Amino acid sequence: MKETTLFDLEDAVKPQQKINVGGGFQLELYPRKKGDSTGKIHLDCQVVIYRNGNLERTVDFNDHAAKRIAVVELVEHGAIQNHLVDALGLSRQSIHNWRETKKHFGLEGLINNYRVPESKNRAKHRKEKASRLGNGNKARKLEDLRRKARNEEDSKQLSLDFSCCPGGTAETISPDNQLFSEEHDWKPTRYAGVFPYLISLISKWNWLVLIQGYFGDSYRIFLVFLLMAGRNIRSMEQLKHVRVKEAGALLGLGCLPAREKLWQWFQQAAAKERSQAVLLAYFSHQIRTGLISVWLWFTDGHLLPYSGHKKVHKAYNTQRRMPFPGQTNLVSCDRTGRIVDFSIEEGKGDLRQRIFELAKKWSTELQSPPIMVFDREGSGLAFFSELVKKNVCFATWEKHANHKRLSALPVDKFSNSFSLNGKEYRFFEEEKICEYCPDEAEAKAGLTAHKFSLRRIVLWNLSSDRRASGLAWDGNPDSSRGLTARECAEAILSRWGASENTFKHLNSRHPLHYHPGFELSDSEKQLISNPEIKKSQGRISGFEKRLSKLYREVTKTEDARKKDGSVRSNSKKQRLSEQISNLEEQLSFEKEIKKQLPEQVDVSTLVNYGSFKRIDNEGKYLFDFVTTSVWNSRKQLVDWLCPEFTNENELVDLFYAISNCQGWIKTGPTNVVVRLEPLQQRPAGDQGAARLRDLPVRDPGRLRRRARDRFYDRRLRGR
Repeated sequence: MKETTLFDLEDAVKPQQKINVGGGFQLELYPRKKGDSTGKIHLDCQVVIYRNGNLERTVDFNDHAAKRIAVVELVEHGAIQNHLVDALGLSRQSIHNWRETKKHFGLEGLINNYRVPESKNRAKHRKEKASRLGNGNKARKLEDLRRKARNEEDSKQLSLDFSCCPGGTAETISPDNQLFSEEHDWKPTRYAGVFPYLISLISKWNWLVLIQGYFGDSYRIFLVFLLMAGRNIRSMEQLKHVRVKEAGALLGLGCLPAREKLWQWFQQAAAKERSQAVLLAYFSHQIRTGLISVWLWFTDGHLLPYSGHKKVHKAYNTQRRMPFPGQTNLVSCDRTGRIVDFSIEEGKGDLRQRIFELAKKWSTELQSPPIMVFDREGSGLAFFSELVKKNVCFATWEKHANHKRLSALPVDKFSNSFSLNGKEYRFFEEEKICEYCPDEAEAKAGLTAHKFSLRRIVLWNLSSDRRASGLAWDGNPDSSRGLTARECAEAILSRWGASENTFKHLNSRHPLHYHPGFELSDSEKQLISNPEIKKSQGRISGFEKRLSKLYREVTKTEDARKKDGSVRSNSKKQRLSEQISNLEEQLSFEKEIKKQLPEQVDVSTLVNYGSFKRIDNEGKYLFDFVTTSVWNSRKQLVDWLCPEFTNENELVDLFYAISNCQGWIKTGPTNVVVRLEPLQQRPAGDQGAARLRDLPVRDPGRLRRRARDRFYDRRLRGR
């Protein structure tokens, strides 16, 4: 039986080897004999398309309509456009125009012909199509559409609120301080891996518009902070080890100035006192554009230590388990670890008040506040009662759980199970009835008893054989924010123990503790525990110890009697009894004195006590704004690498390897191009580079730009 073929290959030469074009596609090209004397690939050929080794279809590239449809569909199904350009000898602009033509004009516009059904009149059909598709050159129409899209995007980027600025408008940038104002050919730089941060921040967060609008020429210090956060440079003093020309070329500043000039930039930005306004605009933009999740928010405190010689309030050091001079950074993250808001508070900080402030602050941006998740520090009936009254949903650990009861629960009661972070858990849910009774002071303030019910989720960690319980309240029964028992359990477990990673990564990867510039002033919180109470308690303890000793001694002493049997008046037991009576009177008097002492006093009224100082956090807020931006940008960039790199354990390390790469930068009149050195994980790098190349990145203060980051130079790959 004669073997059949899909098409006639009599006029075709032997095909080349299969060419991989990405997305699992391979191509076999059969060029025509005619006109192939130079050995050059021509478009007049037949192409066999394979996918994952299986024959997909055959396309005759002499048919222009079939060629266009095939190329567009290959790109839509995952083929890499640059690989198609190399394999088929097409231009990148042609493929882009074909894709845009199909997007805006459909297949008929792509074919460039009208298919008229036999049952319709040709003239009438063309008239109908012309009214929908229009007439004229489609390439010029695509240019108009791209120009319109750029204008709309620019208008969106400039729609930020600059009400805090003088006159309610954005500050202007002087011509000498424009970003990437110096044009140059390829220059090597050790810090090329920081450029992806800048691209994602400009495109997704309108970051450059934000800092230039609020700070004018002082925006340059934020780019320096970006370099510090991206390369884990722990202080501005350590910038002396940075190659100033290479770093300046990458950041668009020409050359980094000396340390004195950098401090001048910082002081100019801090003097504007706009940190809270820029943070509010940044966090609001995240929420409005969906860059963060608004379902679960995890709030926790982090110590910012102070090692100076001034007297400041103390925060709690969890690692050392002791008070430590410093401040508390109360940070709220979403389920993925992206930072949604933070606040620096003096001393220990008030987690409970912070929860209420978050719910109130973002009530205008959100239809309903997120479910707040916090640790045992927020546990308490009074706090739970207030959360329920204010309709703030929450989930937390149960602080004073009855561990004997939990251990005695039968195994068959834990009817549900799930796995989280490689650990197996079993759980069940029950109801906890709570009743909060206010004390005398609260009752005088108008508070009444409040009875409410909470959900108790009992967890059993099978790997450690430990049991614990958590509490949750997800609103009224008709609320749309309801959580399942498993979601409550996962929310409680998601940010503590083995699952807590945000602060650990931040502290090891970024200069989290750095506080640029310490300006101290007198604190408004000068109340301390009355030292006289401590002294009085010491005297009371001394009396009680002496009495305890006398009590033991008097019980062991027998009465001394005379010869006639009467008790001697100067016996040892009689003397001990008199001493006990005197000490009891002194103890009673000392306790009365202690009751009359105020619990807290103003430290300024005491002798030999220095007043507390308050740390000015304006500069710290500006630096943490950049650290937060870099952290959230890193989360986004890692997500772009995920589809092409399946090893989740090394995904973050892969990104940090990319961010530490060296490379080259070229600045032209309208674009900035950065090339990074190649890595072994090429598919993941190509995926990230493709996403970055498609981002519209423009400098709002200068000409339109197309800032592009390419993870690999094609010439380095030998292509």
